[in-house]
Amino acid sequence: MVTRVFIQIFVLFLACSSTSSSSTHLCLSDQRASLLEFKNTLSFNDYCMQFTSPQTNSWNETADCCSWQGVSCDKQTGHVIAIDLSGGCLQGSLHANSTLFQLRQLQQLNFAYNDFNGSIPSPLFNHFVSLTYLNLSGSGFSGLIPHEISLLSSLVSLDLSYSSLTFNATGFDRLSRNLTKLRNLVLEGTDMSGVSVASFSNLSSSMETLILGTCQLHGEFPSEVFSLPYLKHVELAWNENLTGYLPKTNLSPSLVSLDLYYCRFKGSIPSSFGNLTQITLLDFTQNDFQGEIPDVFENLDKLTILKFGSNNFSGQVPTTVFNLTQVTQIDLSHNRLEGTLPNHVTRLQFLQYLTLTSNLISGGVPVWLFSLPSLITIDLSYNKLTGPIGQFQKPNSVMVIDLSFNDIQGPIPSSLFDLKNLSSLLLLSNNFSGVIESSMLSKLENLYDLQLSNNGLVSLSSSNDGVNYSFPQLTRVLFSSCSVRKFPSFFRTSKVEVLDLSNNKISGGISKLEAEGWEGLNMLNLSNNFLTSLEQIPGKYLQILDLHSNLLQGPILSTWFNLPPPNPPYLSLLLISENKLTGNIPSLICNWTSLVVLDLSKNNMSGTIPECLGNYSYGLQFINLQVNNFHGKIPDSFTNNMLKNLLLNDNQLEGSLPRSLANCTSLEVLNLGNNNLTDTFPHWLASLPSLQVLILRSNRFHGSISNSIASSNFSALQIIDFSQNELSGPLPANFFRNLRAMKDAPKEKLPGSYLFKTDARVRYVYQYYQSPVNVTMKRLELEFLKTLAILTAMDFSNNLFTGQIPEELGDLFSLQVLNLSHNSFAGPIPLSFANIVALESLDLSSNKLSGRIPSKLTNLTFLAVLDLSKNELVGAIPNGNQFSTFDNVSYSDNLGLCGMPLSRQCSTAGETTPAPPAPMVREDEDFVIPFIWEVVMMGYGCGTVLGLSFGYIVFTTGKPWWIVRIVERDLQTKFTKWVKNRTHSK
Repeated sequence: MVTRVFIQIFVLFLACSSTSSSSTHLCLSDQRASLLEFKNTLSFNDYCMQFTSPQTNSWNETADCCSWQGVSCDKQTGHVIAIDLSGGCLQGSLHANSTLFQLRQLQQLNFAYNDFNGSIPSPLFNHFVSLTYLNLSGSGFSGLIPHEISLLSSLVSLDLSYSSLTFNATGFDRLSRNLTKLRNLVLEGTDMSGVSVASFSNLSSSMETLILGTCQLHGEFPSEVFSLPYLKHVELAWNENLTGYLPKTNLSPSLVSLDLYYCRFKGSIPSSFGNLTQITLLDFTQNDFQGEIPDVFENLDKLTILKFGSNNFSGQVPTTVFNLTQVTQIDLSHNRLEGTLPNHVTRLQFLQYLTLTSNLISGGVPVWLFSLPSLITIDLSYNKLTGPIGQFQKPNSVMVIDLSFNDIQGPIPSSLFDLKNLSSLLLLSNNFSGVIESSMLSKLENLYDLQLSNNGLVSLSSSNDGVNYSFPQLTRVLFSSCSVRKFPSFFRTSKVEVLDLSNNKISGGISKLEAEGWEGLNMLNLSNNFLTSLEQIPGKYLQILDLHSNLLQGPILSTWFNLPPPNPPYLSLLLISENKLTGNIPSLICNWTSLVVLDLSKNNMSGTIPECLGNYSYGLQFINLQVNNFHGKIPDSFTNNMLKNLLLNDNQLEGSLPRSLANCTSLEVLNLGNNNLTDTFPHWLASLPSLQVLILRSNRFHGSISNSIASSNFSALQIIDFSQNELSGPLPANFFRNLRAMKDAPKEKLPGSYLFKTDARVRYVYQYYQSPVNVTMKRLELEFLKTLAILTAMDFSNNLFTGQIPEELGDLFSLQVLNLSHNSFAGPIPLSFANIVALESLDLSSNKLSGRIPSKLTNLTFLAVLDLSKNELVGAIPNGNQFSTFDNVSYSDNLGLCGMPLSRQCSTAGETTPAPPAPMVREDEDFVIPFIWEVVMMGYGCGTVLGLSFGYIVFTTGKPWWIVRIVERDLQTKFTKWVKNRTHSK
């Protein structure tokens, strides 16, 4: 942008110096008539005219046209040679027959910053062949730039930026070859996606300024352009598909600015950069440069901006960078730079921004950083800095300090609190220690953002020494995972909006007095503490309240609603899961019409669910009441089409599935498992286009899934769990044909850049709140927090299904978990199962399957768990790939199977003779190790701990099956030993 401003100043100066109006009456009558007729065809933007007066207001028949504003004439001939109507509020079209084109001697034309529409007419180039200066920047023209532009052979300066214009390959190639006098070419924002970048090698050797930002260029940019002898300004920013290399030698010695921001240039920085003595700006941010940055900056005395962030640079930070006397910005962030920072620096007197985040820089934090006179921002976060930080004598005017995610130890230096202009202090995730006194913080009168989370030895003083300290600007305080032991009520007099004290050691209760005030508070996170009571919700305008994982007890909701109003009217997120709450949900909760998330899960609450809960808040997206003692029917009053997650599992709910759920057209997750619901297969849920997770296990769903029902379109389903019900009959093939989400790769979650464009409440939901889903996977019931991003699963186990397993199941290519165990399926294992290439867990045990195990199942290279036990399978067990890792438990109680890992050897024909019946394992009440399904259910007891750990590891690393195999084999070993002991004892 610096380059852009420079160019505008340059061209305006050029226009003004070359087109001064004549004071004598030299206007030619035909030219005056042409201009007046041109004026009559113009219309004007009314909004623009509120702020400026168009130049054409001075155009009239009584005045000499050479004296009109925006018009200049040749002093000898009287011909109009320059027109400048920039910012003239003009709008409409410029027609091909416009009388403007009769001014054949025109040399300079400036229509910048107007509101024309339509394309540029060809006569502008056919008739104005004497033009030396043409500026149509931001003029509103659109469409293809006519090829006739190449006729302007005298053109010295061309600016077509900030319009909706397009160059094609032929048009620009002709321009680059024919405009041999061109010195300034500004095309920023022009669509050049169809242009061959090789054409730039034909540009005039007189070129001084080349501005091509955001032009959709692609391909390898010719490196010889950077060697043009008079080249001063180059901007190629925001061409993310443009690659290329910098020349090793012969860089233009005239270069003043070189901006390659957000391209894909690669290679190394040549040492010849040390010869660019005129350079003021170097911006290579977000490219693919690599190697060491050469230490050649000692002669770059004019350099003011140095930005090499987000590349692949390695090696030491060049020491000569710290000797740049004019530099104001240094950004070397997001590389792999290492080494230490110098101990003594004095020459960076004008440095304002120093950003070295996300590197491998080690050593201590030098104290000279806090004494540089012009420094505004210090960002050394995400490095390997150690400490402690020493005291310093001359505090500077720094406003932002970010030392987060390092390994700095020791106390925070007291001199840090003498930085009067400090507005943001970010010291997260270090090893700082000591107590932060309110008297220390009060010295930072401009502080608005204080973040010290994840410093386990840092605490907040609970005493204010009897003084009412003021924190006039403080709005954000993050002290998560520290050693805070008491709620810091002294912040009540501040303007704090965000307060995070989660994962601390705050115990006992927060009294009504401590909770009063907090007028500006809109986010409070006290989760993962030892709170036993909260008498009143702090803050009248609170939007986010997170109290999960504490020791809160009793009917706390009823207590809050019995207090005099108003309760926070804008409360959007209420998270009180994993406490010891009792009582019911007061119907007054429906007065909180701003709720987006309601999570009361994993408590001891009881009673019925209020009838109004399904329809009172238009914006309610997450309802999580799982693992409580709610009873009665699920309200049949759902009208909210914004609801995304409904989790009522592990309660004592009864009755049928409420048909009003069909109104929740945004529903993604529905978990009603482990209740006492009685109904038939809910085919009508297929009307929900976004439904991705459907868990109804351990209820009393009954009857068959008929073909007509199965034709319903559950196209978005990624997880379906109907295990432990009473469904019967065959599985219809049509059902599986419509599960399109299980045929495609799992969707990726939204990128962080998108999330940060949403408001704070939505960001909190996606960053900190996830609806957990329990899935039986690899013989354990695991709790996943990122289900929609990583998992596709189907569980119809423990029902009464019969018939053959449909071949159509094999079309679900992205299915990862399939459990059809404990049914009465018969016939062969479908050959199509070999197509389920993502399958990681397959359980077909306890059925009546017969025939051979398909040999092509060995192609399932992700398969980590296989259970085919208790069937009627025969023949040789396939060998190879994952099948070589399975134990005999996977094949037990199939009397016709032979081969490894079983002890029964196959005959030459691949068959085995029937063996005596093995001792049957009975499900006696004195079982030491229950059957596998019971082992699975035992996993539920540790679902929270194992689930969080396993879910996080699976989400972040993909497939840590080595962990699962350790657990699995341990269970298998214990189970096998128990079977042997029982056999010998009998």
